[in-house]
Amino acid sequence: MYRYDEFDHRFVQERVAEFRSQVTRRLDGSLNENEFKPLRLMNGLYLQLHAYMLRVAIPYGTLDSARMRMLAHIAEKWDRGYGHFTTRQNIQFNWPKLSDVPDILDALASVEMHAIQTSGNCIRNTTSDPYAGVAADEVEDPRITAELIRQWSSLHPEFTFLGRKFKIAVTGSAEDRTALKVHDIGIQIVRNTAGETGYRVLVGGGLGRTPMIAKELRAFLPREDLLPYLEAALRVYNLHGRRDNKYKARIKILVHEIGIEEYARQVEAEFAALDRDAIAAPVEEVARIAAYFAPPKLAARPAESTAFERARQVDPGFAAWASQNTFPHRVPGYVAATISLKPIGGAPGDATAEQMRAMADLAEKYSRDELRVTHEQNVVLPHVALDDLHSVYRGLAGVGLDAPNKGLVTDIVACPGLDYCALATARSIPVAQNIARRFGSTARQKEIGPLSIKISGCINACGHHHVGHIGILGLDKAGVESYQITLGGDATETAALGDRTGPGFGYDEVADVIEKLVDRYIELREVPQETFLQTYRRVGMEPFKEAIYATH
Repeated sequence: MYRYDEFDHRFVQERVAEFRSQVTRRLDGSLNENEFKPLRLMNGLYLQLHAYMLRVAIPYGTLDSARMRMLAHIAEKWDRGYGHFTTRQNIQFNWPKLSDVPDILDALASVEMHAIQTSGNCIRNTTSDPYAGVAADEVEDPRITAELIRQWSSLHPEFTFLGRKFKIAVTGSAEDRTALKVHDIGIQIVRNTAGETGYRVLVGGGLGRTPMIAKELRAFLPREDLLPYLEAALRVYNLHGRRDNKYKARIKILVHEIGIEEYARQVEAEFAALDRDAIAAPVEEVARIAAYFAPPKLAARPAESTAFERARQVDPGFAAWASQNTFPHRVPGYVAATISLKPIGGAPGDATAEQMRAMADLAEKYSRDELRVTHEQNVVLPHVALDDLHSVYRGLAGVGLDAPNKGLVTDIVACPGLDYCALATARSIPVAQNIARRFGSTARQKEIGPLSIKISGCINACGHHHVGHIGILGLDKAGVESYQITLGGDATETAALGDRTGPGFGYDEVADVIEKLVDRYIELREVPQETFLQTYRRVGMEPFKEAIYATH
């Protein structure tokens, strides 16, 4: 796990002191809200529907127990006792008082955390695979590259005020667990035919009101060229990207309008003209960063665990959880365990201070003091011995975090929606809660199998509804909430945007509609192992439209 150097410490402390002065001037009236807005956004502070919201950076989703305990402390002391983990692998606090924000930032700095570049038109938190360093299929731990990008992009003088926000994701595997193709730039670590490690670069993905799947910019980029190439790609975007219309300012619009071939030509020309040696990270710096992500020294264990098998036999709840919420570890005798932040009837992604402390305790005792936040609003303990898995489960059950639903119908991704967000046009959280209650039975969820539901409360698509197997978009229709349904979305390596079924549905109808879609899927699937997405791709939209509109 990366640790700050002296520059990082000094820089973050200076930023906290600077913002404390700015807050003081806002509170005494020396700054009005329009003057204060760009200053607070540079420090991750939004003005939401009811209160300020502070978004805290968790680089590539990785943190330790000390940081998680600090988040719990902040939730308890300065918020309302909970935080909200986001699809950007960050955390948001929805109720801080403006006067307390400098103290919160000071507390974060004490554990090497901050809120810089979590908002504004800059390069946001670079996200990565929550199973980085664990998955056997990865070419290389992608967090090394993500940290390199973090250092390069932090307060970059050319890219602090872009036309719009800019999002980058990095994966080290062919299986995409990062939603790579719906990012402004997606980076996949690959090997070429000569066995050299480098990068496949994608560009122009994104969701929102104009969703697009990213296109390949470079099939193979030598690893030493990464930062100069990103510099060239951002320069071309910064030069040509729209600033007169924020809805057309993302890089996806530029790539779409001039074409990937022309955009690539301009990037290659800019790349050729750069002083690459002045931008590229020195070999020794890359090695220094890589050393922080050296695999933990896990004690040798048998591939099978007697204690684990015995616990599965006597504890059916544990057996269901272990079957659904674990991921194979590259080291025999270990797994990565997903902590679902989607209890039945809960707000997706929320965790109380008590739950955060419990996760910190379990990470410290059983997972080499490491946790990962996922872009699906869950948390992962990456290094758990099979012998210890039942103890982890019991610890989670004690604080209501034992839902065995990773990847199932109740593992719903949802934005805060109209309960919090000033941009929202409809509720998201209550819709997710209603659906989860409808499918709360563990047996029913297992019968249905893998099914991704994603909900957004407005066209900005913070809930990633476009790439849900079932996507739900809440809109305002003449003062009434109306929910559009899309089918067939996919955020993986076979990425696809969902197809709209037709007219929207009222708030009270959504759970019924989802149940009709699920029932029709079960009728249509050829074998129980055929997933919802596979069935949809085989039979198309019409049978599902018939199910939800025939009697509507």
